[in-house]
Amino acid sequence: MINREVTINNQVGLHARPATFFIQKANEFKSTIWVEKDDRRVNAKSLLGVLSLGIVKGTTISIIADGVDETEAVDTLTDLIDREFVE
Repeated sequence: MINREVTINNQVGLHARPATFFIQKANEFKSTIWVEKDDRRVNAKSLLGVLSLGIVKGTTISIIADGVDETEAVDTLTDLIDREFVE
């Protein structure tokens, strides 16, 4: 299991279009992936779950992955966030 904290820096946070990009990328991996904010943990492959966290610009979240491609999953999702969801 891998756990990495990352801060959301894009203007709108993890809502609408950025959340869709994030979830599409998460679904490319076999590992179970979660997003954690404060004391809430949701499935990173669920749009409703991710949106329910209300992640805005400046929020620090944890990306947690467990499975065969966990390292690649966390690295890829962290990179997507660092690039502010620009492919």
